[in-house]
Amino acid sequence: MLRYNDSSPAAPRVLADERAGRSRIPMLRFVTAGESHGQALIAWVSGLPASLPVDLEFINAELHRRQLGYGRGGRQKIEKDRVEALCGIRHGKTIGAPVALRIENRDWPNWEKALAAPRPGHADLAGALKFDFHDARFVLERASARETAARVAAGALAKILLRAFGTEIASHVIAAGKVRLGRAVTWQEISAVCANLESPLRCVDAATEERMKAEVDQALRAGDSVGGIFEVVAHNVVPGLGNHAQWDEKLDGLLARAVMSIQAVKGVEIGSGVSNATSYGSEVQDEIRYDAAARRFRRPTNRAGGLEGGITNGEDVVVRGYLKPISTLRRAMETADLKTKTPVKAAYERSDICVVPAAGVAGEAMTALVLAGAFLQKFGGDSIAETKRNFESYQRQLDAF
Repeated sequence: MLRYNDSSPAAPRVLADERAGRSRIPMLRFVTAGESHGQALIAWVSGLPASLPVDLEFINAELHRRQLGYGRGGRQKIEKDRVEALCGIRHGKTIGAPVALRIENRDWPNWEKALAAPRPGHADLAGALKFDFHDARFVLERASARETAARVAAGALAKILLRAFGTEIASHVIAAGKVRLGRAVTWQEISAVCANLESPLRCVDAATEERMKAEVDQALRAGDSVGGIFEVVAHNVVPGLGNHAQWDEKLDGLLARAVMSIQAVKGVEIGSGVSNATSYGSEVQDEIRYDAAARRFRRPTNRAGGLEGGITNGEDVVVRGYLKPISTLRRAMETADLKTKTPVKAAYERSDICVVPAAGVAGEAMTALVLAGAFLQKFGGDSIAETKRNFESYQRQLDAF
């Protein structure tokens, strides 16, 4: 039995922490449902505190950002993604119940088209073998990156929660194909390029972006596709989210899993982890200073990406996703027919050439969902007012440290 008699403002947070730690059930959960050419996609989110204002137009704006980017295919001209709130929201606010959001698929009649020539690099063959299908359509419809639209909708709810406590999340493109940004960037630059919906590849450097566009154009002419690297930055994250005590509570591990789960992502980096691995320790560790005016510990560098020991340290959380080129190619590759087993050319589905900016938006969503979950794990609260009391109590603790 849990017993708690402390009437201090921190009491609800401590009790929530005890409950969460004993039950091991995530405070914030989400799932998606639906297929690429099914009638609709569904995002289901449970665990948001009651009375959180929800701006559906903000969610729609996030969905629009996912559809943008140089090198996107014809599907984006068909779909006009917007959400319909099915439940969990009343009078523009959450009610403490699960929230379900629906996104219509306008292109759903293509659901009936069979596919027996699996595409190398896609889930077609692996899924067909697993589920004993001789038509890969049953697999590819759910495996499609179209599913990330539902993730972006769910992630927008997480962003709304985090923004109520001062945390903002944005992304930018570091590399498209073989063209890579060669300099450091500031939060202000990332925030600005995210706000600029006319930016073709969401790169903060105009000259580099032009070379990225040329790389995409070359792939288009060759019937090929390009991958790249996106970077997600969570700004003004409170220190103390996550836990060092158990392997499955470490926030860097949770973030890596979340971003790796995005379709076509084949690698994840926290901070400058890749270059850190081949550097000396003195070149990697972020020195610590104390800012007396802000009453906070700060670091002049952030090679750790805002995480030490699986816990946020107060610096920006930085996560990079390494995206392979899209598997569907106009330059058809060799494959084997699922039924006849004879050599054939891989099927071609209408597809994109480059999706790195869109993957960045999906990365923002997954980062937001993980951080929001960790935030609620620490601060709890059945209502947003209770969560704010717990958060403010912790801020006073940090001030007095």
